Order: sequence, then C-alpha cells, then structure tokens
Amino acid sequence: MSKVENLDRILEQFGPHLHDAPDGGWAADRVIDNVVPTHCPYCAVQCGLNLLVEKNKVVGFEPRYDFPVNEGRLCPKGVTAYLQTHHPDRLLYPLIKRNGYFERASWDDALDLIVSKFQEIQAKYGKDAIGIYSGSSLTTEKTYLMGKFARAGLGTRYIDYNGRLCMVSAAAGNNKAFGIDRAANPFADIPLAEVLIIAGANCAETFPVLNKYLWEQRDNGGRWIVIDPRETATARQGDLHLQLKPGTDVAVANGMLNVMVRENLIDEDFIANSTNDWEATRTVIEKYTPDVASQISDVPAKKIEQAGLLYGRAKTGMIMHARGIEHHTNGVNNVLSYINIVLATGKIGEPGKGYGTITGQGNGQGGREHGQKADQLPGQRSMLNAEHRKYVCDVWGLPEEELPEAGVSVVEMFDKMREGEIKGFFSLCNNGMVSLPDTNKIRQSLENLEFNVNVDFFMSESSRYADVVLPGTTWAEDEGVTANSEARVIKINKAVDPPGEAKTDWWIVCEIARRMGRGKYFNFNSPREIFDELRVASKGGNADYYGITYEKIEKQNGVFWMCPTLDHPGTPRLFEDKKFYHPDKKAKFHPIEYKPPAEVPDAEYPLALTTGRVVYQYLSGNQTRRIGFLVEQCPEPYVEIHPETALALKINDGERVKVVSRRGEGVFPALIVRTIRPDTIFIPYHWGEQLAANQLTNPALDPISKIPEYKACAARIEKIHSRELPILGRNRKGASLSEVRRGK
Repeated sequence: MSKVENLDRILEQFGPHLHDAPDGGWAADRVIDNVVPTHCPYCAVQCGLNLLVEKNKVVGFEPRYDFPVNEGRLCPKGVTAYLQTHHPDRLLYPLIKRNGYFERASWDDALDLIVSKFQEIQAKYGKDAIGIYSGSSLTTEKTYLMGKFARAGLGTRYIDYNGRLCMVSAAAGNNKAFGIDRAANPFADIPLAEVLIIAGANCAETFPVLNKYLWEQRDNGGRWIVIDPRETATARQGDLHLQLKPGTDVAVANGMLNVMVRENLIDEDFIANSTNDWEATRTVIEKYTPDVASQISDVPAKKIEQAGLLYGRAKTGMIMHARGIEHHTNGVNNVLSYINIVLATGKIGEPGKGYGTITGQGNGQGGREHGQKADQLPGQRSMLNAEHRKYVCDVWGLPEEELPEAGVSVVEMFDKMREGEIKGFFSLCNNGMVSLPDTNKIRQSLENLEFNVNVDFFMSESSRYADVVLPGTTWAEDEGVTANSEARVIKINKAVDPPGEAKTDWWIVCEIARRMGRGKYFNFNSPREIFDELRVASKGGNADYYGITYEKIEKQNGVFWMCPTLDHPGTPRLFEDKKFYHPDKKAKFHPIEYKPPAEVPDAEYPLALTTGRVVYQYLSGNQTRRIGFLVEQCPEPYVEIHPETALALKINDGERVKVVSRRGEGVFPALIVRTIRPDTIFIPYHWGEQLAANQLTNPALDPISKIPEYKACAARIEKIHSRELPILGRNRKGASLSEVRRGK
C-alpha cells in the first residue's frame, strides 16, 4: 500500500515550481540550429507552431501561418507550451519509493521491480488483478500501444483512458445515432452556417483559436444560440443565450424541436429516406411545449420559441457541443436530444450543415479510436464483436483465446481497487487525483493498491502515490500523430532528445512487455513502425487509417479519416451521400424523455455546483500550474456566486468561503458575478489536494457512457472567518485579467 508521506519534501524536490524562461535564460544572440514544425500539445484544435532549437534545447517558438486551422494564432497556453520541455521540475531518472521517500534508481532496477511485482500479483490473483489507465494527450501510436499492452502484454481486461472523463457521452451518442464516432464536419464549414447552436461549450476560453471560425460565421451574417448555465464569454458574444438550470438540456432541446415540428420546419423527405424511429420520437417531442420545457429548465418559453424558429428557419445550420452537456448522468441522452434536431431538420452532410462535438484533449479523437477504451479495439472496432476480435488477433498474431473480454470504465476500475479486485496499477498520461470525481475515494483506491507504477514527465498529484515513477517524454521529444477535433490526423515532430535519463513512453511500455516474456508482440523500434501496424489493425473499421502515411500528412497539412487506400484523399465531411454507418445506412432518432441529474438541490444543499475550465490552465494543471505567466493570471480556483446569493449569505467579494457537498468540502475565494444563475455556483477544476473541485463532485455515472456527473451536484456555501487572503493575481481576485477587474 502506497500512501503519500513527506509531502513537504516531495513538493520541495519535484514542485510544482514556477518557471518562465527557456533553458539558459533569455538571450537575444541565440543561434537557432533547427526550426521544427509541429503542433500545440494542449486542446484538440491542435494549432500549428514551430519549435526553435539551439544545441538540442527548445528555446522558443514561432507561430505557423501555413497550418490552416490556426493560421498563426495561438492561445496563452500555446505560446508558453515550449517552456515545459526543459522545466526545472522535469523528471530525469527513475524513482523508487522506499520508506516514504522517492529515491533515484537505475532503469534496470526499476523495470525489474515492476516486472517482478506484476508477475507476482498476476500469479497470486489472476491476470485481471492489474489495471491500466492511459491518456488522450498521447500520440495515437501510444494510445494504440497501450490497448495492445493491456491485452497482449499483460492479458488483463482492465484498461481504460482519461477520455472517459471527457468525450465518451458524445462518442456513445454519435454511435447510437450515426453508427460512427466522429465530428461530421470540418471547422471550415462553421462560417458557412446561417445559425450555430453552441451547447455547453465556452469556446472563447476553452478553445480560443476555434473562435476564428465562429467570428467568420458572424462576419458572414450568421447568428449564435448559446445554451449554458453561465453567461460565459461565448454566451456574451452570442445573439440568444438560453441560461438553463444545469442538467436540463433534454427539456430545452426537446422544446426547441417541438417548435420546429409545430411550425413545419422539419425535412420530411430526409426523415423518410435517411432515418428511422421518427414517429416514436415525434410523440415524445409533442409533450415538450416551450412552456413545459421552461418549467423544467427555467429558460423563458419565449426564448425557447425564438431559438426553435431561428434554427428551424435557417437554410444552413450547425450544432456544436462540449462537456457542458456531456458531463452528466444523462450525458448520452443530452447528446441524442441535440442530434434529433439535426436529423429532423436534415441539416447534415453538406457545407454549412452539420454537427460536431468539440473534443477537449489534444488527441481526444485519436485517443478514443484505436483500442485503449475498455470495450474497444483498433479502428473503432468492438471488444464484443467476434469478427472484430478475430481480425485484430490475426493482425497481432495473438491466439483468440488469449484476448481478454471487455473491461469497465476507469471510475469503476477505481471502485475495484477499493474492493480489492485490482491489486496492481500502471498509469500513463493522467492525473486521477485531480481529474476523477470524489477524490477522497480516489485516494482510498490508490492507497489500497499493492503496487502502483506511474509514467510522467512531471511529478503529479497521482504520481505521489506510486511505488515507481518512470520519467517519460513531452510532445517535443517524440514523434507521432494525433487527430484534432475535426478528425484531421496531423503529425507531431520530434525537436530534441529527452533530457537526462528520460525515455520515450512507447519504449518503456515495449521494454516492460519484453521483460515479461511478451516481446514478440512489441518488436517496435520507432513510432513509424507502431503506426504502420495501427494502419493495418484499423483497416476496414470505422476509423480506417490504412491510407494515411506520415508523408501524406505532411503533404496535405493533415488527412481526415476515414482514409481506406493510399490514393484516397481523406474524408473532411461525413454523410455527403446521406448514408450513415448503421447496417441499413440510415440514421436513428431516439425518443428522449427528460430525467433530472442524479443529485438535485434540496434544503440541506440548496445550490447546483458545476465545474469547468479557464483559459489559462489545462485539465489537471500538471503542466500549466508550473508556468509562471499562466499561474499569475489564474493562480488558484474560486467559486462564482451570483450577487443575490452572496447577499443572502452575507458573503463579500473575494472572501474565502467553504463549499460543501455530500462527498467533501473545500475553501475557495468568492468571485461574485452576475454571469452565473442565482441557484448555481461554478468552480474550475485544474487544481488538486485541498484546492480540488473534485473533492465535491458526484461520481454517479451515465448508464451508457459511464461518464461522471461533473456538471451538476448539490452543494451549499458556508461563511467562514479567515484572515487568509486570496492569492489571485496582481490586481484582482478571480478568473483572469480578461474579466471585470475588482474595485473598478
């Protein structure tokens, strides 16, 4: 069992420490040896940038104007991304925990210990006693490798990835409606739409460069309908804001579609020729008049009416959504309710007509395509399909009887750690002690393990619980592909060698497999060799990469999958032939009834807590909380409170307050804003330990996607008396310097 001891010493040695300068400091007379074109490691816009290299060190960057997605634009995270590569906190050699302290070890000692412990655990408890947890900020080669490592290397059914906390509701909804999991349109279609519905997505802060396309749409005379419980920067830019109660999206979407049906703004021909199950859906929709939808969502019926007419009357239109509608126990139903609008109006498969899920992590799309999901094999094949299993086993040369069954979601894996079924753990590119819900229970899970291995390039909150920490590589020290939010497969290029004794992640995984006697399945010497096998393993699947090569990616500035042959140009827009990916080639409507969140406010916990991102931090913050500029802008979390709520509780702006849920409590400075609903509070989630928003969140899962309900739980605020001052930037307390300044 591995608990965190000597935390002060760990923090002193491994950080996070703030750093703002390239290796060797700032200098005007540098001689740049190499300029390496690559892409930002953060969100799934995957902006192009150049890394500037001097003497095998990344010392700066330049924007790339040749890459069509960003055309030179970068957000605050993008312009500082290069600083992580030679950050003083980098892990430079293997670490083994002994007597509560992390001690330097050789690679042989660390790997031999891992292999002996894993073999011991599996001999005692069975193959499934080891759990694997991977990430979606990895290259696709690595995500493919992790799925293969779990099944062909360790023989365990228990593998999942941190996209389970991000995209799986969208993926499940896409698969149920369209038979395929992918955004239907490229970003370039956005400016061609007369009306955009942007649901649960604050693009201005979380995908700033995507705003290029949104504003082009506005310049063309387009309109926005923004659906969000907060009046975000995106909502303030829109034409119509539906400020709903958290978790009531189904009612709003059904209400909008009710208006379109009533006004005969649906496409009867498309429905008849290209869809199934419309009549059952129409019967449900008839119940959700704007008045009924308003009673559930608290959005004025007049606004629901306006939104339905605006989108229904438009000749072209697109619906885009993100985590705001997906992080719910009804996340899949939320997604399907918006897809019903797309299908009913026939706005799909043409320029300016479509639908897209805005992927969060840099490789959130590629990371959910090639086998690291609990129930998935490469090419979006299913672990539950006998033909799919046989095909992949043939590619791998693995006897079919050795391929494990499907596993469970990562939240359920952590349950199994507490229950004692999973005894050993191998994690790469994730930080569950920040990102998973109800972190007090997550701590118990990690402490209950017999052996825990973590691979990272910084010591994260989760790494502290490991028995062995192996130093991996940043994106600048390896090559491979990712797929951005529009399913454009792009190339990450290596700029420098790993520092110290750090090794590439794929080498670490292959070496462990080799030492466990499974090397014949992992005879890879480069990412290209992994990618070439991935191409074959994906061939014939929905996510068919067979026709994609490194050279084609470079030549075309990215290749949209599916791409089944070497002479195929790729597929930027799906469904142009009005054919879908179910066996009968038709899309499916789903009659969706509104269900409330798993936990709703009551007398004891009268407020709805929702969580999300800010522009200056990224996911668990393990990378961004070390960059001085980003931390200066947003150094700690806060709780947004409406002035009416603050007045009733006698809370002053900037005062520290206690936020309590049924799972835990945390102390945060109050940010009093009119942009939040009076019955709702918001906390950004990029911090750990006592600052973690996920001390409070509800681990209840969507029954289909198994995503946790981050966006709606019951909470209360308690006034406390503290002399501790906020640490919130030079001149203000709150989200960022771009918001309204204090006292002005």
